[in-house]
Amino acid sequence: MTKTIDREIAELREDERLPRHVAVIMDGNGRWARKRHLPRLAGHRAGRESVRSTIRAAAKLGLGALSLYTFSLENWKRPRLEVEGLMRFLREVLDSEYLELKENNIRLRAMGRLDMLPAKTLEALGEKIDKLSVNTGMILNLCLSYGGRAEIVDAARRLAADAVAGTIEPGRVDEEVFRGYLYEPSLPDPDLLIRTSGEMRISNFLLWQLAYTEIVVTNVLWPDFRERHFLGAIREYLGRERRFGELKDGWHER
Repeated sequence: MTKTIDREIAELREDERLPRHVAVIMDGNGRWARKRHLPRLAGHRAGRESVRSTIRAAAKLGLGALSLYTFSLENWKRPRLEVEGLMRFLREVLDSEYLELKENNIRLRAMGRLDMLPAKTLEALGEKIDKLSVNTGMILNLCLSYGGRAEIVDAARRLAADAVAGTIEPGRVDEEVFRGYLYEPSLPDPDLLIRTSGEMRISNFLLWQLAYTEIVVTNVLWPDFRERHFLGAIREYLGRERRFGELKDGWHER
């Protein structure tokens, strides 16, 4: 299986249309655990290998960025013990996966309302981001305490504050200027969004950035998602024609 995956990755790397940035909604942990009569947190822990496999595949493909919807603003409403368990698990993963990220030249970033994270989690996250900042390869972007509407609201607040302070003229605000107020404006918009578990919605994820993103939905629950599923989504993406609202040669309006 490894040789087959590596061969497929080598073939895909030759395609100039590979996405620069892939985003993933990692859904289905709870259903995976429920099917096995396990607590929800067991599903999140089972998804650890899925995260590892996806990061490896994306890095081997030479993608520029991979964004993972790790913890949403809505997730704070879950039971306290589950949230506390998730925060501990996140710290464990940051510690245990650090060396592999370093060896694979991966940079780490995080975006969202990070000030809501527990102090220990925020400290561990900041430490790993700082240590991996010397790398030059793929950016692994963790969306934590994140909501798409919240990001737009936060950007609008910062822009409004600058307008009141006189450092920006409202009349000169366009899409590019507004983009500069988003959490990670240097990241290109995702070319591809992958959602697991078969749900047909984007769940308040990257609402500004997904304007022209191709979406691939798989029925595979996140803990069962592996490299072959990721590569399958890449192949589906490569089979599409991206028009960005324009008509290509040979297309005519009716």
